[in-house]
Amino acid sequence: MDKEKILLIEDERDMAYAVTLQLEAEGYDVINAYDGYEGFQKAKSDKPNLIILDLMLPKIEGYKVCRMLKFDDKYKSIPIILFTSRAQESDRETSKEVGADAYVAKPFEPEILLSKIKELLKTKSKV
Repeated sequence: MDKEKILLIEDERDMAYAVTLQLEAEGYDVINAYDGYEGFQKAKSDKPNLIILDLMLPKIEGYKVCRMLKFDDKYKSIPIILFTSRAQESDRETSKEVGADAYVAKPFEPEILLSKIKELLKTKSKV
């Protein structure tokens, strides 16, 4: 069986590296993008099973990337986890408005992120 493919869009390289190691240790195939534009392009070309998306990104901010993917019939079924240090209630509300499937605040517990990934991939496979 093929590994589940996760696109991680995170501009902080140390954070991206740490998350990538954790995801690979869990058996996921991880694709990295370091700005919103690159992430949007890779989402379209690599067709990941799930996207972990930072909000504060160079070139295109995370909310806009999420909105562009979720409002496109070709990509709207890809679960998106917003992954950010912005943890105010207004940010959570905006994440719902742009179609995000989940919201994980940094600093984060790896178990929380992993359980959210498993939950969303399981839900997606039932659709």
